[in-house]
Amino acid sequence: MSARPAAMLERAAKGTAAFEAAVHRLTDAGLTRPSYLPGWSRAHVVAHVARNADALVNLMTWARTGVETPMYASADQRADGIEDGARRPAGVLREELLAADGRLAEAFAGLPDECWGATVRTARGREVPASQVPWMRVREVWVHTVDLNITTFDDVPHEVCAALVDDVAAAFRARPDCPSVELRTESDVRTWLLGAPGGAEPVAVSGDLPSLAAYATGRPVPGPLYPTGGGSPPKLPAWL
Repeated sequence: MSARPAAMLERAAKGTAAFEAAVHRLTDAGLTRPSYLPGWSRAHVVAHVARNADALVNLMTWARTGVETPMYASADQRADGIEDGARRPAGVLREELLAADGRLAEAFAGLPDECWGATVRTARGREVPASQVPWMRVREVWVHTVDLNITTFDDVPHEVCAALVDDVAAAFRARPDCPSVELRTESDVRTWLLGAPGGAEPVAVSGDLPSLAAYATGRPVPGPLYPTGGGSPPKLPAWL
């Protein structure tokens, strides 16, 4: 029997609450202002997070029933859903976010223990066990809370920051377009190697954990980073 990922489900619930609280802080006019993501308003970010919740419900349905249920019917359907949501009146958009979050919470709570090991497929075509889906939601809600441009990675729990850097390091480990970089927390408590192995000597970039997570995910860095040799850290490929 597969174990229910209780700790990650709790992180997903806390991240969802943080995102909802950030959206609640925004005025209706504030929702129309730019987010950190180029070309997207804050309303686009909210619509995306709501649509992502429903997409992950599809994966929970797949895991529970064994019937293939993709996150999105197509890339166009995903993009159209975000654009349609971003054009909704602010009150309607907020209600849609809360409703979608509620559906996902119910889907998580209702998945039998034996179904968490079922294989599902992400929107990018990667096959993962259903037990990885809560992490997918953790990643979405915390990173996109920062994308609303009213908080920073200093507000993200340190265990989530570390898991995000783990995720980026795994994604970039063999990518030839990623410069060779070694991320180091203060006092070298933890290190991560990014970029294809066997190339140039990696540039060491040290800083506190929130700043490393922000740098790795391509978001505004709240604190100083210290690359070897000085200057600016190497530019990393886009992530999420």
